[in-house]
Amino acid sequence: MLVDTHIHLDAAEFDADREQAMDAARAAGVGGFVVPAVDVPSFDRVAALAARHADVHHAYGIHPMYVMAAQDGDLEVLEACLAQGDAMAVGEIGLDFFVPGIDPLRQERFFVAQLRLARACGLPVILHVRRAVDQILKHLRRNEVCGGIAHAFNGSRQQAETFMALGFKLGFGGAMSFDGSTRIRKLAAELPLEAIVLETDAPDIPPAWSQGRRNEPANLARFAEILAGLRGMPLEEVGLATTRNAAAVFPSIGQAGACRAFSRPTPPPACGAR
Repeated sequence: MLVDTHIHLDAAEFDADREQAMDAARAAGVGGFVVPAVDVPSFDRVAALAARHADVHHAYGIHPMYVMAAQDGDLEVLEACLAQGDAMAVGEIGLDFFVPGIDPLRQERFFVAQLRLARACGLPVILHVRRAVDQILKHLRRNEVCGGIAHAFNGSRQQAETFMALGFKLGFGGAMSFDGSTRIRKLAAELPLEAIVLETDAPDIPPAWSQGRRNEPANLARFAEILAGLRGMPLEEVGLATTRNAAAVFPSIGQAGACRAFSRPTPPPACGAR
């Protein structure tokens, strides 16, 4: 069974056929979905999905593209929601220096605050990294967390190795489907298999065969096939390894949690109105 380590099943694009899209993915061999929130209003949506489906696992976080609309008090809401103990990670968080008009200093302030919450809660992080790999790594060195996933990795081999040394897995998905994505395909082929997890980011980042259309959860199975082809390995071996890697990051997927070195404090009162 495959694990989609990054998918936005709560997105409005799935409102008309969410259950059917999930069932199609399950039929294709997907046995787990990791759904990160992007802002406070999405916290309830991802939690509700996880409550309805045993194979859905959720995370709470404030995405860098949403920090301009966020209130400073949203970090307190995030802290209270994390204290409930139902989230498997802090995410989606990070930096995006590609999209114009998003204050980089505000992004960094929210990012650092969320890294500190992740450490305090003993949780991994799900990172959004776009045109900001070195800045992300700088903050990770200064604010140690118990690993996580660098979603949609698009850095260099050296940067990949730095993430790995910090305890992170690297997310690969639809970008591998493009013949022109030579660097990503080379990394997918040559990085240690124990560093790689699979993801769709659905409904975003559609693969080469569905440009202009919604990315589907079921595409994860084809991404696994692409990865197996790039590495010259049996599909079953790739599936087992990437699922094992996901379980190493997220304790609720498997028994081998990556965060055992960090103890959780006694949680504050549960999250209130959002």
